Amino acid sequence: MADVALDDRGRLTLPKEIRERYGERYHIVQLHDGIKLVPVAEDPLEALRNEFGDVEKSADELRDGARDLALDEAGR
Repeated sequence: MADVALDDRGRLTLPKEIRERYGERYHIVQLHDGIKLVPVAEDPLEALRNEFGDVEKSADELRDGARDLALDEAGR
């Protein structure tokens, strides 16, 4: 873990090792006890294709399955 500080203009510079590992773009998520930096892929659509390329169901089938699961968990 590395400690970093904001400069006089409010900028945060991440260490080189972190930028090399996770990239140059981040989404900031505010949590109740701090913040989290979530790396954003250079090409988000390509990252999604790589992550979910082996999913054989359509978006409608996935949505219907998630809805059924939520209803079952709620005690349909």
